[in-house]
Amino acid sequence: MKLSAFPFRASLNASTLFPFELGIEEQIRTAAEAGYEGIEIWMKDLQAYAENGGSVTRLGRVAADLGIAIAGAISFIPWGDADEGVRARGRSQADAELTLLAELGCPAFAAPPFGEVTDASPTQLAERYAELAEQSARYGIVPVLEFWGRAKKLSTLGEALEVAKLSGLSRVPMLLDPFHLYVGGSDWSDVSRLQAEDIGIVHANDYPAHPPRETIADADRLFPGDGIAPSAELARMLAASGYRGFLSLELFASDYGGRSALETARYGLDKIKRAYAV
Repeated sequence: MKLSAFPFRASLNASTLFPFELGIEEQIRTAAEAGYEGIEIWMKDLQAYAENGGSVTRLGRVAADLGIAIAGAISFIPWGDADEGVRARGRSQADAELTLLAELGCPAFAAPPFGEVTDASPTQLAERYAELAEQSARYGIVPVLEFWGRAKKLSTLGEALEVAKLSGLSRVPMLLDPFHLYVGGSDWSDVSRLQAEDIGIVHANDYPAHPPRETIADADRLFPGDGIAPSAELARMLAASGYRGFLSLELFASDYGGRSALETARYGLDKIKRAYAV
């Protein structure tokens, strides 16, 4: 397989490095040294950095000097929660987070169905997402609509497409994740309905046949190509859509068989390029 047939940009989700307990600057340097073009940060790490006196502006310059893009951020804002009081606190949380992300130069963040969304209708979720998008636009940042396979609502790509349509927005970028496509029972062919502008970022991972879909957990995720996910088919659909953005390695393993953080990152980059070659 020719690795030159990889038409996407490779990113490292910081979750993959969690076992090594690195600070956010170390995460960025590791991703850059391993050869990634981008990194997905976690808000908790950026907040810890700022709270400990770190200059977020300087951190953005560090990434730029290393030639690595801040591809996005992982955030947990209860924008779709049934309780207006919770959503109000979520708006305040969003303002605080968006301020930091704007200072860093991060263009987008994940917007999953975090909180109590059991009784939310697609129309309500669409309205609440549109409000979040309007708030974020004031900072020049885009919320990337994410579906979670285990969520009570917004658990499939089909639901995400419906929410996007009902939002009335001209563009609703989505976060695609093989693990969540599998766990939620999404129709994988829905990916072929997407155009490049519909895709905000794609998480790269795989999963085993056992444990079964009903009990599989985030910790069971595998490196791309090591499980049963239709990675090659997904790559073909993404390429056909015109998507040339980031594929971001997101794992939640507790260890990597004695590999160092840099070795893990390099190994993951090779796995991404092999599994998603077209």
